[in-house]
Amino acid sequence: MLTVGDYFPSFECQACCGLEQTDLRKITHEDDKGQWKVFFFYPKDFTFVCPTEIAEFGRRIGEFKDRDCAVYGGSTDNEFSHLAWRRSHDNLRELSYPLLAAQRLAAELGILDPEEGVCLRATFVVDPHGVIQWVQANSLSVGRNVNEILRVLDAIQSDELCPCNWEKGDPYVSVD
Repeated sequence: MLTVGDYFPSFECQACCGLEQTDLRKITHEDDKGQWKVFFFYPKDFTFVCPTEIAEFGRRIGEFKDRDCAVYGGSTDNEFSHLAWRRSHDNLRELSYPLLAAQRLAAELGILDPEEGVCLRATFVVDPHGVIQWVQANSLSVGRNVNEILRVLDAIQSDELCPCNWEKGDPYVSVD
């Protein structure tokens, strides 16, 4: 699995960006260039834990935008599956970020579960230069915590030494 300090791979994926056939489009590593990015990957469309995470990122998208951070979801499902799922699941209809058909990208990132062949619940925070600054991977059955992703993004963006359990507004570690 790629890790902190590695460059996030160049990629080109089909993606679902809305509820219409015309909302299927290509997304590349050039999109949102110069911004922070959070990529989160999930195992499968039409499952039970995945929509809780996808919907939560959707509800919190303004907090990511406030941090000059674009959000991308993705799985090994294709863009047509993403579209059908979004249309059929009330909590996914209003998403304002793309769901990537990330078959090749997931393999390049090294996040495929060896038994199931689907994405682990992996999250990558990528800086504006394309360097991975934080990685987390959960097992297939455990959803991630969006609060923690925002907390870590705040800490990384602070460019300071942040102690255990640091929250935005807390003091930094002093080296004096």
